[in-house]
Amino acid sequence: MDVFVLNKENSVANQFLIELRDKNIQQDRMRFRQNLTRLGEVMAYEISKKLAYHQVVVETPLKTTQAFAIKQQPVLITVLRAGLPYFQGFLNYFDRADSGFIGAYRKEGEQELTIQLDYLATPSLQNREVILIDPMLATGNSVIRSVAALLKHGIPSHVYVASLVAAPEGVKNINQHLSVASSLFTVSMDENLNSEFYIVPGLGDAGDLSFGEKI
Repeated sequence: MDVFVLNKENSVANQFLIELRDKNIQQDRMRFRQNLTRLGEVMAYEISKKLAYHQVVVETPLKTTQAFAIKQQPVLITVLRAGLPYFQGFLNYFDRADSGFIGAYRKEGEQELTIQLDYLATPSLQNREVILIDPMLATGNSVIRSVAALLKHGIPSHVYVASLVAAPEGVKNINQHLSVASSLFTVSMDENLNSEFYIVPGLGDAGDLSFGEKI
């Protein structure tokens, strides 16, 4: 599995990530969501370089010219609820893409972390390029379970996993267990998982910081 890490090179994306991590700045909920969306746009641009293209003819006011356009819009799949602002950035760029939604969450308070997947709505994925948008790649189990569920709706030609921050343990896990052609795009490869399976240094609970704490 190919792995692309955005913050290996300096760019304005690093500033957005700094603000997402900063425990004082992240209290501004609207700014937190906006930075997630901005990074979704940046990552959509990076992934767009890997998609299939074909040559088209464009008629300008002066003459016709040739250019390369995306052959087929990807399918955007987001994991609810933390993924919504990040997903919006992708949708801003792939504005004609089909979209799907997965309801997945971690069951806490047990000795081992388990992922519950209760909801899935998706178009056909057969021979489509799919972007699976899940901002926090911790153990990787939510990605593995999501892809397994998605395969019931067709075999994609390629799955691009788009995270915001990732733990090496999760990357290793999905690399070992995904059975389809795949690539991982993440803004940051963080240090590790702690004993409670949270990403370190991470940024906290992206869903709670975007929409308020769960009860």
